[in-house]
Amino acid sequence: MDIYNLNLSFYKKKFFYFLKWVIISTLISMLIGSISAFFLFYLDYVTNLREENTYLLFFLPIAGLAIGLLYYFWGGNSNDGNNLLIKEYHSPENKIPIKMIPFVLIGTLTTHLFGGSAGREGTAIQMGGAIADQFTSLFKLTVSERKTLLLMGIGGGFASVFGTPIAGTLFAIEIMFAGKYRSNNLPIIFLTAILSNYICLLWGAIHIEYPIIEAIPFSLPLFSKVILISICFGLTSIVFIKTTEFFRKQFEKYIKIPYLYPLIGGLLIILLYYSFNGDKYLGLGISTIYNSFLTSQEYSVFLLKILFTAITLSAGFKGGEVTPLFFIGATLGSCLAIYLNIPISFAAALGFVAVFSGATKTPLACVFMGVELFSSNILIYLIISCFISFYVSKKHSIYKFQKNL
Repeated sequence: MDIYNLNLSFYKKKFFYFLKWVIISTLISMLIGSISAFFLFYLDYVTNLREENTYLLFFLPIAGLAIGLLYYFWGGNSNDGNNLLIKEYHSPENKIPIKMIPFVLIGTLTTHLFGGSAGREGTAIQMGGAIADQFTSLFKLTVSERKTLLLMGIGGGFASVFGTPIAGTLFAIEIMFAGKYRSNNLPIIFLTAILSNYICLLWGAIHIEYPIIEAIPFSLPLFSKVILISICFGLTSIVFIKTTEFFRKQFEKYIKIPYLYPLIGGLLIILLYYSFNGDKYLGLGISTIYNSFLTSQEYSVFLLKILFTAITLSAGFKGGEVTPLFFIGATLGSCLAIYLNIPISFAAALGFVAVFSGATKTPLACVFMGVELFSSNILIYLIISCFISFYVSKKHSIYKFQKNL
């Protein structure tokens, strides 16, 4: 009887522990999915508004100054962005401030409204992490449980903004450990990613659909070409990181007042725009990404996107790096496809995820993102490309607080 009561007590405790996390996951997902839908709606709105009113680019320096002032005087550690989430995961000190949500939301929408070259994943991740961390004190969670919350928030934010729950789950883990896996809470992170994406879709948000890549029979010549192009993707991720670091150092060296960085950055973007007829390099660049699956792009396209994005982000504009990395990888793959005599859409799909893999040190997440976006027809090539890019780029990463680099 004592053994029976002991077993019953054990399973009862396990059940309520599981129930607690399901409730937390559901609550977090409802909030993350809803705010991601709101973000996607208005991101689409401001993007269309800018494309219809090109004169808005002239106000980018003033918008940058406003963002700079906002973060300088009131942002606090929110200005650390994604790196704050990673830092708090490894060295917990303070709760992620709730003000990170409106700050990064306003900063990102402002950046895109006036033509900055930035992404959207940083916004979703920061909002998701900030939302999740508020539940730490509400449920009186331990330090270890708080880490799980942060991973849930990151996974939910990533999944809901891109429509990729598996990639979102793996990204949340890999972003902390640079391609290594140290989480015993995969199911609850995955549940949050699924629910967040589902809630986002319930609100009517629409995720971008990319072409399904047809299966390509394996051959040694193709295998060798994939290795070669993947090395190029890894090297390109290093170029992106180094270019961004270079401009950040220049801003710090020559401009002594931090909130003036985005003002000067905005002026540089306008100069670049008129120097290179730069419509396609502003904002997310989704139309160019999509076109890269259909027609080969010039080599200058991915290089100029690196330049536009590096200046935008190093100056302090908001949004993130991932969608620009998609742009850079897809257009580079599309360009190299002609020289390697491989299908354009195939090379663009590999570049789309492989440059991202090299720059973020999240190869497995990128493999599954490729599967979720382009189908499993090219799974073996996705694995080869993402992991080669990951290894070629070595310790270089856009996230400076990742461990085990």
